[in-house]
Amino acid sequence: MSILNLGTYPPKQCGIATFSMDLRNSLLMQGHKVQVLTVSDDDSSYRYPDEVMLNLKQHHKQDYIKAAASINANPHVNLLIIQHEYGIYGGEDGEYILELVKLLHKPFILITHTVLPQPSKRQKQILNDLCQRAAGIVCMTGQSSQLLIDLYEAPPELITVIAHGVPEFKRYPQNKLKQKHKLVDCKVVSTFGLIGPGKGLELGIRAIANTVPQHPSIRYLILGQTHPMLQKYEGEKYRQMLINLVSELDIKENVIFINKYLSDKELGEYLYMTDIYLSPYPNMDQAVSGTLAFAMGCGRAIVSTPYAYAREVLMEGRGLLSKGTEPQELAVLIEEILDDKQLYKTLQQKASQVGETWTWPNVGKQYSHFFRQILNDHTGQEESRLSYAKL
Repeated sequence: MSILNLGTYPPKQCGIATFSMDLRNSLLMQGHKVQVLTVSDDDSSYRYPDEVMLNLKQHHKQDYIKAAASINANPHVNLLIIQHEYGIYGGEDGEYILELVKLLHKPFILITHTVLPQPSKRQKQILNDLCQRAAGIVCMTGQSSQLLIDLYEAPPELITVIAHGVPEFKRYPQNKLKQKHKLVDCKVVSTFGLIGPGKGLELGIRAIANTVPQHPSIRYLILGQTHPMLQKYEGEKYRQMLINLVSELDIKENVIFINKYLSDKELGEYLYMTDIYLSPYPNMDQAVSGTLAFAMGCGRAIVSTPYAYAREVLMEGRGLLSKGTEPQELAVLIEEILDDKQLYKTLQQKASQVGETWTWPNVGKQYSHFFRQILNDHTGQEESRLSYAKL
């Protein structure tokens, strides 16, 4: 199968770019040919790898129209994948993507990264239109699947649920990692990802401040650089606010900022060194979290606010959920794990059992199977249409 993936792509640094690259690599393992159609910020110039055949400027409507013509004219493209997130395409709520799909003559698969339970009228209209035109739809949780059907009127027969993929991180002994990073005898809590408002890092810092009196050896690692787009427009204003908060709460010894974009190898090391992974998102509608999926993949004991994705993936005792977004509640759950070795081990085992099934080779097989099924159905429909037209 010859596939084209549309979305952001490295070297752009964002979650969907990483997802696009990991999905491509997993499909290559399944024997498919996968090229890439990227979306770039209008004023950015990225040096893309050879698999990128075309680049759209985010806010240039004409680029979307030209891309549709290019895909239609390319005999080697059997299927288009559209990574959907409202913020990556141009126009109001990313509406320019509709300019492309309306002109497209090839089947496309829609991968939904954000399914809002309370969308604006335009957001709902865009996703509804995409769902009606798609040959197949992928979402990452059962809850998102139900929302697509109930709220966005997506055809249920087109939808499949495939978990967010996780890299095959190399497993490292925790004691050696703590020696390497000079954290021997420390209890390590971590949160990773591109830093910016909406990640709940203030909650995490305040939760640690509440935990320090009982557990002075605790160290909270905030892993990752500031989101490039935030840095571009605001510099390090948000990070500095977090640093000031740490000083204010007098926990400089307990909070460590690792200000860099981490490779999978580095990330694997930090995660396997982590005793408790903290996911403090304040937005309860957060439908997917790649960072939480990665922590599950490494079998970490997890404490999280009760946002939508966490509620689904941490059910049945795979992690601990707070009732709301109060730092004190998160602190109580962190202490509960630190004070109970059996609970710590149980949480790790349960997270690992699920997380191990989410590695990209496993997820790639599911995508490959779904794509073949969709393409076979589409080919059958085309043949029936042509046969009927000849009558």
